[in-house]
Amino acid sequence: MVLRSLKGSLCLLFLWFATTIAIDIHGRVEWNDVCSNATELGRAKAILDSGSEYAGSITASGDFTIFDVPSGTYLLSIITHDYTFDKLRIDVHNPADAQTVEVRPYIEGTPLHPPSTVILPYPIKVSAKGKFAYFSPPDSFNLITMLSNPMTMMMVFGGIMMLATPYMMKNLDPEALEEMKKEQAKVAGVQKAIASGDFKGGISAIMAAADEATAATVAKTPQKSGKSKKSKR
Repeated sequence: MVLRSLKGSLCLLFLWFATTIAIDIHGRVEWNDVCSNATELGRAKAILDSGSEYAGSITASGDFTIFDVPSGTYLLSIITHDYTFDKLRIDVHNPADAQTVEVRPYIEGTPLHPPSTVILPYPIKVSAKGKFAYFSPPDSFNLITMLSNPMTMMMVFGGIMMLATPYMMKNLDPEALEEMKKEQAKVAGVQKAIASGDFKGGISAIMAAADEATAATVAKTPQKSGKSKKSKR
């Protein structure tokens, strides 16, 4: 009976020890062409699971240590201001296992389970993959882009018309020129009446212009000739 009780106590003690034991995770940032030293990297941290308590600062040599990590599955991220790093899946097993820490690649946005069959070497090795671009250079002058802008096209067309109008008016027939001036005066009168708030006067001017146009059209239409005389019998 005493032996059985002792065995039960030892099993409970072993389970408690296995579940409460924690290990330190070691890793290193390897310098490359993207980030060549700790000065370029700046202040950086290696953390397990975003916002968790398990984190370690990256030293000047690039090494980092995350202390007292219990068994479980985590995502390792390198947090820095200017550079991007790949995330890694970290599996921490009980010390009784043959391999206590397993490192696997992880693609962000993919399910955490099932794990990848690829196992990376431990201690962890990571390197910068890219640099954040916080500022974009101003666009250089591009004539084609400027001319493709609708506002620019309207301004250019207006300028061409201003330059071409005097030459066009010189070649107009005097009667056509006089008629065009009258039409411009009518339009200006309507615009002035509407701008001053005299909507009644503006509408009257529009109606008068329409009547004059109708009368001019009727006047220009040739009248039909009368019936031809009856042929002599």
